[in-house]
Amino acid sequence: MELRDLGEFELIARIERVASHAGPAVSLGIGDDAALLRLRAGEELVVTTDAFVEGVHFRWRNEAPGRVGRRAVAACLSDLAAMGARPLGCTLGLALPGSLPLRRFDALVRGLAAEAARHQAPLVGGNLTRARETSLSLTGLGAVKRGRALLRRGSRPGDRLCVTGVLGAAALDRARAERSRAGRVRHAPEPRLVAGRRLGAIRSVVACIDISDGLLADLRHLLGPSLHATLDPGELPLPRGFRAACRRLGLDPEALALTGGGDYELLFTVRGNRPSVAQLARRLGLPIRELGRVERGAPEALGRRSGAGGWRHF
Repeated sequence: MELRDLGEFELIARIERVASHAGPAVSLGIGDDAALLRLRAGEELVVTTDAFVEGVHFRWRNEAPGRVGRRAVAACLSDLAAMGARPLGCTLGLALPGSLPLRRFDALVRGLAAEAARHQAPLVGGNLTRARETSLSLTGLGAVKRGRALLRRGSRPGDRLCVTGVLGAAALDRARAERSRAGRVRHAPEPRLVAGRRLGAIRSVVACIDISDGLLADLRHLLGPSLHATLDPGELPLPRGFRAACRRLGLDPEALALTGGGDYELLFTVRGNRPSVAQLARRLGLPIRELGRVERGAPEALGRRSGAGGWRHF
C-alpha cells in the first residue's frame, strides 16, 4: 500500500497515534491549529530548525526508515544541547511522494516519535504535504534560564578548546555504507542534551557549538575570522579501531575525523584552568578531550587551516 491510497487525514491520524502527547511542558499537543507549551518563570524560549532531505542527508537504499527518523530528531535536538537548553517539544514538516510505501512511512514516523519522546521533546504538531522526494523539517523547542544560553561567540585568546566524546564514527559509518552495495548506515548520534545543560551551569564555559558539519567547519563558526586554534591530529579523540578501519577503506583517519561531520558532539571553550578536563568529564558524565588553546590570528595562517573542510550545502 502507498501513501496516496490513504489520503492526508488518515496519514495525520497515523502520526498522531504514535506521537507522545505527554511532556512536562506540553499543555496542548497534536490536534489543533498550534501547540501550547509552558515556560517556567525566568526562562527564555530556544527555537531551532533542521532539514533532513532524501538524497542529501539520507538514502533509502542504505538506511532503515526508523533510523532516518531517529537521526533527524537527534540532529535537531543537538542544536538545543549546544545552547544549554532543556527540550520542550518539536514539530515536523513532512513532505512525501504519494508513491512512498506505507510501511516505510509508518517506520519513519515511529522512529522519529520514539526518539523525540526519549529526550522529552514530544512531537506536538507540524504539517504534511506532497513532494517529489521525502524531506523532514524539524523545529526543536527548548527553554533556558534567562541570560544563561550558551552562544557561539565570546571566546578569547588563551581559552581552552575542548570536545565531548569521540570524532569520526558517523563519517566512517557513512563511508562503509556507501562503499558496499548492501551497506547500511548504523551509527546513531546522541544529542548531548544533559551535557549541554551542565555546561551552561559552569561559569567558565564561554562558548559552545555542536559538531554537525565537521570539526574544522564548526570550529570556524565558534572562533570567527580573527581567532584560531592549533590542532594536533594526534590528540583527536578517535573511536577504538578507527585508524585501522579507515586504512582498510583507503581513507585518511585524521582528515575524516576533522571534516567528516555528523558526530553531534559539543565543541566548547573554557576560560582559565578550572575546571580541569577530569573535572569536566566527571561533571558531564562523558569523555572530554582538550584539543588546544584559542589563539589570535586568522585560520589561514595555519598549515592545516582550523576552519577549512567539512560539510557544505552549496
